[in-house]
Amino acid sequence: MAQVQQPKESSALSSCDAYFEKVKSRKKLPQPLQETLTTAFARIPVSSFPQVPTGKVIEIQADTTIADAVKILSDCNILSAPVVNPDAASSLNWRERYLGIIDYSAIILWVLESAELAAVALSASTATAVGLGAGAVGALGALAVGVTGPAAVAGLTVAAVGAAVAGGVAADQASGGDAPAAADNLGKEFYKVILQEEPFKSTAVKSIVKSYRWAPFIPVATDSSMLSVLLLLSKYRLRNVPVIEVGQPEIKNYITQSAIIGGLEGCKGRDWFDCITARPISDMGLPFMSPDEVISVQSDDLILEAFKRMRDNQVGGLAVLEGPGKKIVGNVSIRDIRHLLLKPELFSNFRQLTVKDFISTVVSTGQEAGRPTSPVTCRVDSTLGSVIQSLATKKVHRIYVVVDENEVVGIITLRDVISCFIYEPPNYFDDYFGFSVKEMLDR
Repeated sequence: MAQVQQPKESSALSSCDAYFEKVKSRKKLPQPLQETLTTAFARIPVSSFPQVPTGKVIEIQADTTIADAVKILSDCNILSAPVVNPDAASSLNWRERYLGIIDYSAIILWVLESAELAAVALSASTATAVGLGAGAVGALGALAVGVTGPAAVAGLTVAAVGAAVAGGVAADQASGGDAPAAADNLGKEFYKVILQEEPFKSTAVKSIVKSYRWAPFIPVATDSSMLSVLLLLSKYRLRNVPVIEVGQPEIKNYITQSAIIGGLEGCKGRDWFDCITARPISDMGLPFMSPDEVISVQSDDLILEAFKRMRDNQVGGLAVLEGPGKKIVGNVSIRDIRHLLLKPELFSNFRQLTVKDFISTVVSTGQEAGRPTSPVTCRVDSTLGSVIQSLATKKVHRIYVVVDENEVVGIITLRDVISCFIYEPPNYFDDYFGFSVKEMLDR
């Protein structure tokens, strides 16, 4: 019997509640200390948090093309940006002015799905051999994979996939090769198409910003408290929190999980901070997940499989394991996938690229300045302070808990560390924001 699907916002809220209940039940902080911390954060205004490095939040207009959005993110050395609705650009209501946040993960997942459709189109049919047009091949490719989701709408099923395979079809016919061979060598042609051919070069950010988002767009006001920000970044899984000023149209600041961890690291030497961070991570209940819950990938798996696993599980990174055990040899994160866009010449054969080769190529070509060449790990008896220091100084989003010969038994994320310092007072957001958490997650 088919099960009745729960509404999206209901399941999202249940997941957030379950996570925070686990955090509360496992932390060994004395309740008076926990309450004092929460009260302190509730008294710190958001306006006191340092501004973004550039002093101004970079925004992207919703009608900006995907190609131009990639260029903006790259030129500004940022991973994400708020998307402004051009029809309401002067509105003072953030619900009308902003459509959401665009980041590399949304763009690359859209690109990869298009590439996969194109590859299937070439390998699933002999249509190219009889000279059918690229549009027809695209339609066959979309049909072959049963595309029905948001990525299949508005041109990606026929015109977009057709455009993407056009170069591959031409190369196939010129070389006299077969369709599967052309599909395996689609990389170079695809990346040329994404910037030069329709509808890729004119596809606007607004067409993918909602379909590929991982979290809703929820800002706070400059006079909000840092407790609100910490809760949004921890319990409610936001990666970043925009800061607005009532009566002003532009976003004033942009607070990320990484920025919070950096701020906590700066508290070293203060009594309250040292008291907490001197404790072993087990006193905080860390890691919050069991070894069986660790999502990983084998080093000889395809890099596309790694990215799909992140997308399907909505996680930002995976442990790279080797051998029959759980020995960790690397880490691949969602932000790494931008190299498939920014440096396509490195990964022209992307459908056959393994995780191990992907990581070694990125590191050896110097694409990640300062990137750790090995996974960042800690032991089960490590202190919370040492974990925070590693996350902050090495600029990573997760640290792997290992035993014996680097066998992974858990993961500690930025979200987990932030959650160690706070709890949510009853009805906090309903009272503070004036609307329910359910509405926030549903937006």
